[in-house]
Amino acid sequence: MKLPPMAEAHPESMKAWLYSGTSGGLEKNLELKYSIRAPPAPRTNEVIVKVLSAGLNPADFKVPEMGLAATHLVIGMPATPGMDFCGRVVSTGPSATHFKPGQLVYGSQSRPVKFGSLGEYLSIPATFVAPLPEGVEIDQAAGIGIAGQSAYQALLGYVKEGDKVFINGGSGGCGLFAIQIAKNMGCHVTVTCSTRNVELCYRMGADNVIDYTAEEDLVAGVKRQGVIYDHIIDHIGLPSPLYFQCHHFLKPDGVFVQVGASSMLTFAGRLAWPSILGGGKRKYVIFFFANTGQHLLKLGEMMEEGNLQTQVDSVYEFEDTVQAFEKLRSGRARGKIIVHVAKPDAHWHQEMGLF
Repeated sequence: MKLPPMAEAHPESMKAWLYSGTSGGLEKNLELKYSIRAPPAPRTNEVIVKVLSAGLNPADFKVPEMGLAATHLVIGMPATPGMDFCGRVVSTGPSATHFKPGQLVYGSQSRPVKFGSLGEYLSIPATFVAPLPEGVEIDQAAGIGIAGQSAYQALLGYVKEGDKVFINGGSGGCGLFAIQIAKNMGCHVTVTCSTRNVELCYRMGADNVIDYTAEEDLVAGVKRQGVIYDHIIDHIGLPSPLYFQCHHFLKPDGVFVQVGASSMLTFAGRLAWPSILGGGKRKYVIFFFANTGQHLLKLGEMMEEGNLQTQVDSVYEFEDTVQAFEKLRSGRARGKIIVHVAKPDAHWHQEMGLF
């Protein structure tokens, strides 16, 4: 029997994980509250979503821990962490008419906000949300917002079918999505990772995997392979000479896109060091994330067609969120960490095909 869409009154209170500071690490400051103020009623183009699952990203703790007063003022304290989510629409603003109460959706906040996805409800612009495609699991969609869009945007407009792509850091959240998306675009993909993740990267579709732990000099190893790439994506920023030496293995019109790095000095050093003094001789682009509903829709289509999946490292229940952050901080996750914010209901079971 088909269940009707579930509508709820706008919530006045909710359960959520809160932090008011980050001393010693965000996870050491998290407190679970069972009755706090819920987000206000949706404004013109906003959607209120009841969160079912949340996906964690390193930025969930790295941005609040920057310690800048301006950052805390922009987020607003106390705050709930989490950006990625999949959930059910509760209510919409007058301009968000393309979403209906009871509809399953997924998406991401553009940055850490006051009402994050580790709370029972969140408010979000409708442009940052997409309807969940039929057959796509909630946990799969919950982990795609930030990392999936970042991977897509680091390739979009840079590559075409038949191009050779080099991804430094293939086994992280962005890297695993980038492998699959590049392959879906018809590219030949080479990635770097550690020994423990070689099989995973091949399983995600990589054509060639370089085990950086087996290379005394990774840059020399890349040169030795003799491949000239059309595009390079760097998620790590190490080793330092990778950009400065990339003219040996990146086409003259190729672009080196810096998505992530362990230090802001990496971005500054690579950008500022002139080529005539030993700096890079290829175009260097620092990646900036753009939260885009159309990109979410495209990623959802890839998932629905079976060409993209979220590699889930581990799943935690809501009460175990602190442990989820500890795993995230360890840097040992092989893919995304998912937190179940709400218990499955009858509608969830039906739409997942469980009865």
